[in-house]
Amino acid sequence: MPKGPKPSRRKAWLTHGATALVALVIGAGMGGDGESGGKDDSAAPAPAVTVTETAAAPAEAGEPEPAATVTEKVTVTPKPAKKPGAATTVEGDGQYLVGEDMKAGTYKTAGPDKGSIIENCYWARTKDASGEFGAIIANDNLQGQGRVTVNKGEYFETNGCQEWTKVG
Repeated sequence: MPKGPKPSRRKAWLTHGATALVALVIGAGMGGDGESGGKDDSAAPAPAVTVTETAAAPAEAGEPEPAATVTEKVTVTPKPAKKPGAATTVEGDGQYLVGEDMKAGTYKTAGPDKGSIIENCYWARTKDASGEFGAIIANDNLQGQGRVTVNKGEYFETNGCQEWTKVG
């Protein structure tokens, strides 16, 4: 029986290398969903990933030998999820529900955000999220440092301020 040309070792390495690269890319795609730092902090079950590679066996005297198959099972353990609950810092403009979005207590700020056109820090405690003038419990415009104590069930509104940090 006539024998065909013997495949070069370089071609075999390229073929197996390309196969391993494709398996790696597929495995990485299955392992991550492309998002990081999402707001959903719930712990998901650890995914199991199986990687199969076929290693080339050296051919002796022109007789092909069956290729060995190596299977490795890798289990990925996710990092523990952060405890859900209200934050102890408030960063950025907005309206926050005390007890849900932020913890009740005393907060302080260094004052107006330095990147603003007009350096002014406004805060307000309100009894609801209506935005009506009559809903305001207390408010102030700060030119420097400031403190405010908020209670559960109130709304805290901030605009143009640096980060508010819970101090008590």
